[in-house]
Amino acid sequence: MSIKISLKKNISNNQVKNYVLFCDENLKIYGFDKISIGKYHSDIKKLLSFEKLDKKDFLFFNINPFQKIILVKLKKSQSSVQNEKIGGKFFDYVKSNSFLNLTFLMKNIKEITKNKIFLDEFVHGIKIKSYEFKKYKSNVKKNDINIIISTDNTSIYFNKDKRYDSLVKGINYTKDLVSEPGNVLHPDEYAKRLKQLKKFGLKVVVYDKVKLKKMGMNALIGVGQGSIRGSYLVTIEWKGKSSNTKPLAFVGKGVCFDTGGISLKPAKFMEDMTYDMAGSAVVVGLMKNLALRKAKVNAVGVVGLVENMPGGNAQRPGDIVKSYSGKTIEILNTDAEGRLVLADALSFTEKKFKPKIIVDLATLTGAIIVSLGSEYAGLFSNDDKLSNQLYESGLNVDEKVWRMPLNKNYDKLINSKNADMQNINYVGGAGSTTAAQFLQRFILNKTPWAHLDIAGMAFSKYGGALNSWGATGFGVRLLNKLIEDYYE
Repeated sequence: MSIKISLKKNISNNQVKNYVLFCDENLKIYGFDKISIGKYHSDIKKLLSFEKLDKKDFLFFNINPFQKIILVKLKKSQSSVQNEKIGGKFFDYVKSNSFLNLTFLMKNIKEITKNKIFLDEFVHGIKIKSYEFKKYKSNVKKNDINIIISTDNTSIYFNKDKRYDSLVKGINYTKDLVSEPGNVLHPDEYAKRLKQLKKFGLKVVVYDKVKLKKMGMNALIGVGQGSIRGSYLVTIEWKGKSSNTKPLAFVGKGVCFDTGGISLKPAKFMEDMTYDMAGSAVVVGLMKNLALRKAKVNAVGVVGLVENMPGGNAQRPGDIVKSYSGKTIEILNTDAEGRLVLADALSFTEKKFKPKIIVDLATLTGAIIVSLGSEYAGLFSNDDKLSNQLYESGLNVDEKVWRMPLNKNYDKLINSKNADMQNINYVGGAGSTTAAQFLQRFILNKTPWAHLDIAGMAFSKYGGALNSWGATGFGVRLLNKLIEDYYE
């Protein structure tokens, strides 16, 4: 469902079908005397005396047979994310009631809130929540929501810097990628799509299996060797500052479908493994957003794209591979594959780009869902400053992260008798921590690094205030906020 927005100067009353008015918690509608329907003030006050919005955010009623008022309750001093979330809820409300034509009155908005960008934030919430993936549905009805902003001054502050538009496009691109089925978005197709990002001013370099073999990326290649599809490492660069400024680096796990390989997963819920590439999709959506909004920062996204299949050439439990870093890994379980992809990607990123920080994202462990459910992503880091920045950024956009422990005492759980390390902890327990501890071994030069385990956050089966069922795009807003607040 698309949202169409237009500014119109002094729209007449007979052109309006559904008025949207904002009120406070006492149902006081500000600026009523200054708007075209002020003549209904006394009638509406009487009507509201019989209504209660204490447990509701919205209310609608007819002012005549052809026109309605939709009332939106705002709390005092709402935060930016609260404005966005009420916008998301508002979308659900008007969609469920089939209110497709809406008119906002700028005089009403200016009276109730002094927040210059309230309307940007409210509409941003509407746009995020309105995402639907119906590419493979037949006979989909197109019910666009048309929003008119009535004002006596078309130069009002609304969507001036296009920042929110860029962010929505980045988030939706992430959601599109995560929502695609595995037979469509396999590594070959994924790499092909990423090349198209060049049109936004991004530098895209694709390393195929032949190049990766020469580079010594055997950990990454090993994961994909059971598939008929290729394996790739793709770098995406944005330069918004001088070329000698160290970039921020974002690394994503792109396992386009994960059967578990020879260590085969149970059949039940294996269909969900189409979203095992969500970490890479977040990196890609973020980079698209940075390019669209011309972010004043240097950044690089690095994604490893593979398909983990139990083919005749598949990696076996017990195999030993030499990673890009030179460290050897004993593969005890082929279903612990994401950390192998990230191991080579992290070492490569640090060596080639010498970044200021590295943040990696992955749907890495089911254990993080046991720990944190679908409320927080797991945060593991070697740097307190970066951890605090990610935590605060998460709170500000309601994409929350919770720091989990790393400690050298966990190393004994992944030390191998046959190689430098093994890819799982067979003793049991601390599954997410030992996975992160494994990744930390591939940060070779003490670069500030954070690992976000988003297994519980990338896909939702029940939706939330700012996302419907399906791909959530979790991480794009979080990392964009991190960049805005601390690095631009």
